[in-house]
Amino acid sequence: MTEGVGEPGQSLLELGQALGVPLEGTCEGQMACSTCHVIVDAEWFDKLPPASEEEEDMLDFAAGVRRTSRLSCQIDLTPELDGLSVSVPIEAHDMQRM
Repeated sequence: MTEGVGEPGQSLLELGQALGVPLEGTCEGQMACSTCHVIVDAEWFDKLPPASEEEEDMLDFAAGVRRTSRLSCQIDLTPELDGLSVSVPIEAHDMQRM
């Protein structure tokens, strides 16, 4: 379990990468891949803004997609998300770490 504190406006992808979480983020947050896929804990999922149609389309390419899947590059940190809990799917592979 990795815990960290992000800044408002920072993406979850940026925070995760800074903490060493295996989130590849190949497209650097441009929503052109699905390598930053995370699974949001169910208690937090409905507190996030809804995913856009483009994000939903990119999730179709992600490994290990669940009902509460999101792209971490599309989750902007806010004070309301203090305590947000997510996990990286076991099927995910960060090719930059291999």
